[in-house]
Amino acid sequence: MNTPRAAAATSLAAAWQALGRDPGQAENLAAEILADTPASQEARLLLAVARRRRGNVAGAHEVLAALVREAPNVAPIVFEWSVVRAAMGQGEAALPALRRAAAAQPSLPSAWQALGDLLVMQGDAPNADTAYANALRAGVRDARLLPAAAALCEGRAALAEQMLGAHLRHTPNDLAALHLLAAAAIRVGRPDEAQGVLEYCLQHAPAFREARHTLAVLLYLREQWQPAGRHFAALAEADAHDFFVRKFLAVSHTRHGDFAAALPVYESMLADYAGDATQWLFYGHALKTIGRTDAAVRAYRTSLELAPGAAEAWLSLADIKTAAFSAADIAAMQGQLGKPDVIAEEKARLNYALGSALERAGQHGSAFAAYAAGARLQRRLVQYDANAATATMAQSRAVFTREFFAARQDLGSPSKAPIFIVGLPRSGSTLVEQILASHSDVEATMELPDIGQIAEDLRQRAAPAGKTVCDVIAGLDAASLTRLGEIYIARTKRFRRTVRGHFIDKMPDNFRHIGLIRLILPRAKIIDVRRAPMAAGFAIFKQYFQAAQGHDYSWDLAEIGRYYRDYEGLMAHFDAALPGAIHRVEYERLVADTEAETRALLAYCGLDFDPACLRFWETERAVQTPSAEQVRQPIFADGLDQWRHYESWLGPLQG
Repeated sequence: MNTPRAAAATSLAAAWQALGRDPGQAENLAAEILADTPASQEARLLLAVARRRRGNVAGAHEVLAALVREAPNVAPIVFEWSVVRAAMGQGEAALPALRRAAAAQPSLPSAWQALGDLLVMQGDAPNADTAYANALRAGVRDARLLPAAAALCEGRAALAEQMLGAHLRHTPNDLAALHLLAAAAIRVGRPDEAQGVLEYCLQHAPAFREARHTLAVLLYLREQWQPAGRHFAALAEADAHDFFVRKFLAVSHTRHGDFAAALPVYESMLADYAGDATQWLFYGHALKTIGRTDAAVRAYRTSLELAPGAAEAWLSLADIKTAAFSAADIAAMQGQLGKPDVIAEEKARLNYALGSALERAGQHGSAFAAYAAGARLQRRLVQYDANAATATMAQSRAVFTREFFAARQDLGSPSKAPIFIVGLPRSGSTLVEQILASHSDVEATMELPDIGQIAEDLRQRAAPAGKTVCDVIAGLDAASLTRLGEIYIARTKRFRRTVRGHFIDKMPDNFRHIGLIRLILPRAKIIDVRRAPMAAGFAIFKQYFQAAQGHDYSWDLAEIGRYYRDYEGLMAHFDAALPGAIHRVEYERLVADTEAETRALLAYCGLDFDPACLRFWETERAVQTPSAEQVRQPIFADGLDQWRHYESWLGPLQG
């Protein structure tokens, strides 16, 4: 006899089967089941999953919120809840939920893997590694491999390797054992070996999803964005609804500078999460970067419709200089600022967005007040020591003398490929980059972190001995200098997409590392882009910089002025110590006589004149800085004296 319970189970099974091919049908079937059995947790879970896959994240969240209250330790429910929270940009809330799901059902590999994915996205690779190890143990089907998997989870990777080695001597092509062996190699710090083993697994079993996921994440963490993207793309093709895989894929594309490839990934995510403000925000960022400004504005506006108080969306809209703000927009930001529960960082962002809107409305006094309020809030959140910054630059002047460079002439890597653009932000460096990127022999990359990373490695070497970075650099021999130059060239390949003879590294703060650059890459070109002090200082002050960008001096006018003077003094020192080695582009002169300055720039770089450099706005490429719009149109002089509207408040800049 077909009992009501059996009939419901049959209907649920059919609904789950329908989910993969037609989430809408699955949602309808779940609703029919719930009409008869409204308390069914499984039917409600199915309804939530179907809603998420149809893009109704808010509807899924509504169902899951009630379910989690009823069943806080039922792993599939908590797991789906955490995926929805992550998809809504609430990673901090999703993390404890994923931990609960994994703890409630340790044999659920998907929960452990999702936990690892989220931890990687949040920059916690060590704990992600532990989660991935637990996912491997939960997925083991061969009892002979369980002791090795357990040792791996317990942090005894060397023992796991011994066990797996003994097993593989008898069954050398056991791919599950090889996958565990690769995971052990990762945990003991042999990523090259792990990569080779995983590639071997996939050669013999291309559908081995778990091995492909491990390899993709390994490549991602090693910043090998392009191959990581290929593997994430294969994973996404196999499961079009895996949120974390698609997120990894989109980020891999953007880190590699291929924002055009990222767009369809974001669009596929929006097909599932059309009601998620965070996904619209990321989509807007990608659109803006490739120059689709109008579409970016629409994406940011959609994000704001879904989350009217989202400070990052307002700030992103403000960074599009042609975007129009209405009186209602200004009132909305002011209303949000008046709420007592808005945290300081969000208030800072809102103030900067409000300042930009008021400036466009010609309300300069109110605009400056908003910028200043945002700066005060942000300054309290950062640890910046102006004296330390001054001392560091003084140390560079003391060590990197003309005699110092003469004694080390022509050491380092012989590569002529890098062109460094340095200076302070908001001084025209993106324009110079765009001009050079229009040349047929020059590739633009982005603001590369590699010189800073090399300097940080040297700083960590210096710290235990009580030395400075400059002291360590001064003690490097010829072989070490060459090796560091070659390390830089090798590392930066992950950002390159062409085989052009030169590439641009446009990290402005590299001016602090000119001594290091000159020693390890003596044939590289260095271009210092400079803007008049007051114009540069105010442009920095009114730009909200993310914490990771390293501009902690930018929240106080007096500190900006001091930093500018330190920069100016350091560059004057290098002009004297390295005569003719650094080419200076003054932004105001570039605007006034673009052709003459462009010809001089190309001559310094050893490049033939290319007429495309004078029509730089026609060059299509990804531009990630706030100047993205300006460099996609001919040069205009309107902004040169914009700071004068605020002159009466800018006294601290002058010191």
